[in-house]
Amino acid sequence: MKRSLRRWVWGFLFVLAMPVRAELVIEITQGIDNPTVIAVSPFAWEGVGLPPEDIAYIVENDLYRSGQFTPVARENMLGTPSRDEDIFFRDWRMVNAQYLLIGSITPGVELVADFALYDVIKQTLVIQGSERAPTSDARMLAHRIADRVYTALTGIPGAFATKLLYVAVTPVPGEKDYYELTLADSDGARPKVLLASREPILAPTWSPDATEIAYVSFETSRPAIFRQNLTTGAREQLTAFRGLNGSPAWSPDGKRMAMVLSKDGSPDIYVLDLATYQLERITRHYNIDTEPTWMPDGKSLLFTSDRGGRPQIYRYDFVTGLTDRVTFEGSYNARARVAQDGRNVVLVHQQDGDYKIAVYDIETRRMTSLTSTDLDESPSIAPNGSMVLYATKQAGRGILAAVSVDGGARFNLPARSGEVREPSWSPYLPKRP
Repeated sequence: MKRSLRRWVWGFLFVLAMPVRAELVIEITQGIDNPTVIAVSPFAWEGVGLPPEDIAYIVENDLYRSGQFTPVARENMLGTPSRDEDIFFRDWRMVNAQYLLIGSITPGVELVADFALYDVIKQTLVIQGSERAPTSDARMLAHRIADRVYTALTGIPGAFATKLLYVAVTPVPGEKDYYELTLADSDGARPKVLLASREPILAPTWSPDATEIAYVSFETSRPAIFRQNLTTGAREQLTAFRGLNGSPAWSPDGKRMAMVLSKDGSPDIYVLDLATYQLERITRHYNIDTEPTWMPDGKSLLFTSDRGGRPQIYRYDFVTGLTDRVTFEGSYNARARVAQDGRNVVLVHQQDGDYKIAVYDIETRRMTSLTSTDLDESPSIAPNGSMVLYATKQAGRGILAAVSVDGGARFNLPARSGEVREPSWSPYLPKRP
């Protein structure tokens, strides 16, 4: 078994040649009441020709997408300052701006973005700084600036400089559907196909350091769990058992992976040591135990089980070996994902016959529905705990959507063609040195 587990399959050059199809489109559907008005002045370009990206425009869209900010339209700006000495605060008060962001981009070995954020009412500097990135990564530079502005004005770490995984499905009349495991920026830009297959791809998930992913692929004619290095493209098949091999979930320290296997009978939760390949069975029940997710401290995990008659969330404690039921409200609760605070859990909750995305507070046991559509699934929470990404239907087509954990902000991310499903929001990405 160990030899088959460690079999490496190289598909990197093949992946690079794949066409990109599943580009996502942002559709803002709802923001909070009384959002903060911010003006993002076009950043000055200190090089020749045109800049590789409109940095200010990307920052502006990031902040707008959060639902907490309303940007001042460029056509309404009375000036476009890029230096503090060019700012006339009265101009920005006239367009009701509460904050103003200015900056400049200098090319070189890397792009260097210098920026400053001002409080228009107080006429004071809020923050200033710089970010740098390779020219090819100009969008990520913009996302990091948006993160810093968001943090300064909300007190919550930003999560724009992150990535999304999702599965794009293109129907082929008379043939099998075409599946593409796709990686994109948090705004859906720069999609890159990591794996293409005529067989289903399910349950993509991230390693805690965001350097690897795991997923379920049917390419071997049965479901199998694979891990893949995002830098080299190297793939490793981790399971080849008969029956179900599903729901991979990395432990917070990245050393173990929880999964669902039915090799010994009914589906149960197992944990694989990724160094020794030793497999430990965690649950032993004749009913279905599935969809494991780790608590942030790594001392316990949540999973879905119908051992009480209907799907509910249970918790397994690695110290005591005990299993306790977590959710009681409603007849169906499944696919739990835990925020980094270890308190808020997003899940699929059945309400009035519909399947909605809800947030459950473990401490208060309060369940709050976040969505109003009728078939929502596969929730994934942003690393800062502020937004939940999920799969839903729009006009009968599978799309991704996002909602803030307070329900105040919403946006959709449909693909330009085909359908998208199985979203997974990355952890914070390692920053380039």
